[in-house]
Amino acid sequence: MAGKVFFSVSMSLDGFIAPQSLGDLRGRQWMELQRWIFPQRFFRENLKLGGGGEEGRDNDIVRETFERTGASVMGKRMFDAGEQAWPEEAPFHTPVFVLTHEKRDAWERPGGTTFHFVNDGIESALDQAREAAGDRDVRIAGGGATILEYVNAGLIDEFSIALSPVLFGSGIRLFEGVDAGRVALEPVRSEPSPRVTHLTYAVHRR
Repeated sequence: MAGKVFFSVSMSLDGFIAPQSLGDLRGRQWMELQRWIFPQRFFRENLKLGGGGEEGRDNDIVRETFERTGASVMGKRMFDAGEQAWPEEAPFHTPVFVLTHEKRDAWERPGGTTFHFVNDGIESALDQAREAAGDRDVRIAGGGATILEYVNAGLIDEFSIALSPVLFGSGIRLFEGVDAGRVALEPVRSEPSPRVTHLTYAVHRR
C-alpha cells in the first residue's frame, strides 16, 4: 500500500517559511522561526548537535515525522543551502530526490542518505520517491516553491505546520501563488505546545 505525500514546515504567524535570500538563512529571523526545534532531543541526535535535549510532544512530533518518511523530494535551492550546512552524515537517512535542471550523478552520504538528481519534472521525482519509500510516506521537504508546485498539481495528501510566534514581514510565503480554487483543506489535528502550535490538514480537490 502506497504511503501519503506530505510536507511539514515551520511557518511564521504572517505566513513566511524562509527569508528571501539564502544568505539570510541562519539569520536572526530564521533562527527565531526554528527556535522550537533546536532543543528537541531527536533533532539534536539526528544532526549530531550533541547529547541532551528536551522530550515531550514537540520532540515526539519531530521523531514521528522522521520515522514516517521513506523518501524525500526537495528543490535545488534547498539542496544548495543544505549541501553546505548538513553534516557529512546528512539527516535524512533515506533516498532524497532533488529537482534540478542540471545532470549530476547520485551522491551517497554516510548513514543511508543518497541524493538523486531528477531532470524530468515533479511527477517523475515523486514516482521515484514513492517507489523508494515503499509503504512509508514521501515528504516534500521544500522549499516553498517546490511545495507549492506539488500543492497546485494536486499531489499533496496532507501537511503539517509548526506555527511559530514570530513575524517575518517579508520573505518566502508558503502559499504565495496557491491555486486556492482547486484546494480544499480538512482539519486533522491541532496541538499547542509552549513553543509552537502544530496544525495538520488533509488536502482534497474542490
